[in-house]
Amino acid sequence: MNPLLAQASSKAAKPSSTAIAQSAKSAEAGSNLLWLATSGGLLLLLVALGVFTKVSLDKAAKQLKFENFKNRELQKKLKYAVETIGKMERNPDLIHSREFNLDYLRMRMDEEVFHFAILNQIKMKVKDKITMALRSSQPHQGEIGIASGGRQVDEVFDVEYEPGDLPKGTKRVLFRIEIKILKLPTQPTSVTINQIIDCIETFLSPTSNHDSWQPTIQGRIANMRWDQKAKPTPLLVLEQTQEGSNVTFRTTRMAQGA
Repeated sequence: MNPLLAQASSKAAKPSSTAIAQSAKSAEAGSNLLWLATSGGLLLLLVALGVFTKVSLDKAAKQLKFENFKNRELQKKLKYAVETIGKMERNPDLIHSREFNLDYLRMRMDEEVFHFAILNQIKMKVKDKITMALRSSQPHQGEIGIASGGRQVDEVFDVEYEPGDLPKGTKRVLFRIEIKILKLPTQPTSVTINQIIDCIETFLSPTSNHDSWQPTIQGRIANMRWDQKAKPTPLLVLEQTQEGSNVTFRTTRMAQGA
């Protein structure tokens, strides 16, 4: 082989090896840069996750601290309320407040205008509350000693008045009335309503003779009384008993001197 050609071939091969080496170095540098970028991204992600976790834990700790404080305050309020109720129950003024309110009611019922206003309010509320209860579509419930189709009716309503020393329209509860009767298909609803109104009117009348008067509703004996446990607002209870299904007592007020 010609020595000149061999030398030329050797010289041509040298630049090719150098280019390969440079390409390898460039690829290695690019790989290192990619690894550094990936590592840096992961590091930033970990730092952000740590900051977020720290903020979330601080927020949860503050919320827990607030809830504990709120719970302690509620416990203090509950304890204070229990102590206050206990003092009220032992307060002789409040213990006898029901009797005082009843005495006030009896005194005011002697006044014709007050008497008329209270009875008129009672009539309206009885017609509204009891009529709706008697005509409701509740399922019938049979009870021992009660004719089939009977249904218990239990309604409570307030009797209010406007004190003269307060602005017009300011009402206070004078007393409450609870009516417990049995809905029986023996007479029209209007008749039952009138009997209830007559019972209440007779009981509240200061001139009625309660010793010789027996209230009845639907031919059954009824019991009227002031609830001894209702304090301080008096509660008048009209309750129909299961006695005297054939009695003929009338609830109208007996004549004076009878």
